[in-house]
Amino acid sequence: MAMEITQQDSEKLLHRKLDLLLRTGKLLMESAADTSRIMRNMKRTAAYLGLPEEHLHIYINYNMLMVNLGDEEHSFSKFQRCEKHGINMTAISAISKLSWRAIREDYSLERYEEELENIRTRKRNYTPWQVAVGAGFACGGFCIQFGCDWPAFFYASIAAILGFRVRAVLNDLGSNHYVNIAAAAFVATLLAWASAFLSTAQWPGALGAVLHSDTPWHPLLACALFIVPGVPLINFVSDMLDNYVQVGITRAVNTLLIVVAMAFGIALAIRVCGIDNFVKDLSITPHHTYLEFAVAAAISAMGFSMIFNIPRRLLWVVAIGGIIAVCTRNFVNLGPSNNNIGLDWGPVIGSLVGSALISIIVTRLVHQFRTPHHCLSIPSVIPMIPGVLMYRALFAFIDMRGVVGEVTVAMNNAIQASLMILCIAIGVAIPNIFARRWITPKRRKQLKQMIEERRLRGKFVDLTNIG
Repeated sequence: MAMEITQQDSEKLLHRKLDLLLRTGKLLMESAADTSRIMRNMKRTAAYLGLPEEHLHIYINYNMLMVNLGDEEHSFSKFQRCEKHGINMTAISAISKLSWRAIREDYSLERYEEELENIRTRKRNYTPWQVAVGAGFACGGFCIQFGCDWPAFFYASIAAILGFRVRAVLNDLGSNHYVNIAAAAFVATLLAWASAFLSTAQWPGALGAVLHSDTPWHPLLACALFIVPGVPLINFVSDMLDNYVQVGITRAVNTLLIVVAMAFGIALAIRVCGIDNFVKDLSITPHHTYLEFAVAAAISAMGFSMIFNIPRRLLWVVAIGGIIAVCTRNFVNLGPSNNNIGLDWGPVIGSLVGSALISIIVTRLVHQFRTPHHCLSIPSVIPMIPGVLMYRALFAFIDMRGVVGEVTVAMNNAIQASLMILCIAIGVAIPNIFARRWITPKRRKQLKQMIEERRLRGKFVDLTNIG
């Protein structure tokens, strides 16, 4: 009887450990961690839980996680569904720290579970209105990068703030995710269209100097860019490079649906307002000083960081990263052909160089700031995501009327946007991969030593003790 009770208790303890492992992976997946990071953190957590790696099998899908612990005579499996996907860089960073700390300080299961639950239920770093304002100004920063003046920056920001709040309210009401995106894009574009009349009206005296804009239509290009799924796009490419093809394809399809919903909302607003196909004809080549580029990039990087729930202490770091990324991209991209200062190598090479430079810098800073690489590099490069080119391509396909050259315009925008996204993701990923290979042996040695110490203390699961 005593042996039977011991075996039952051992099996119950094993199921609890597998459950904790799955809950850790679920929180990472629902916080928009890339699959490689999820796998590394789950394996490190498994080492803390005493689950022998040689008998552990982890399966990661976008909506489902599975773990199996088994040998020739035993097999124990558990599944965990992932339902609410968002972006939470603070949670990703906290779980990474927790997995190391749990091993180093020999946490009890109760303490680990308590801290994991605290991470899951922790309030976000910014209130809903703070996030909306940050997202709005981020779109205004994009508008500056497309060549608008500063009055148009504020018009784009206000339209984006209100559009963002529309989506947030609809999400809280529980309506369809893609319908909410289309509604937000529709409202933001409608407000940006209305602002064009305000910016071109005859205002008396000083009021005219503040409200008049020489680029009244540019806000329509930038007001809905808070919807562009930059993190899923980068994670998609990163997953494909790391050979997690199934998860990568799922992220890509989800991203495409988001962009389609956004393009539909914008197209509907353009139809309602009776605007011609401005997204094909309006120039987005900027002619600002690099100081203005820097200010706009910092604003965009910090605004998107608030959407991603970056810790407040890192906002200034991300702002500097955004400045470096965008100014480097612009210097490589722009040049004499468009009356700018730069190398004139084009946006694709510019995106690659800007993102790679940021990734190299971040690999040297992650230990100083005690946060994962992607939590600094991705928010810094997000201002380079070619959102306008993406929905220009989709809008061109939606708005086809049989005119010669429409397919060429659509495909040109689609190919250029795809190449820029690919180069941004590769620029972020490649230096990080090499850095991991340089750092990993040291960390693996440290982890192996900790695991052996835990094994000697009897902390590892022995399947022979379970009937």
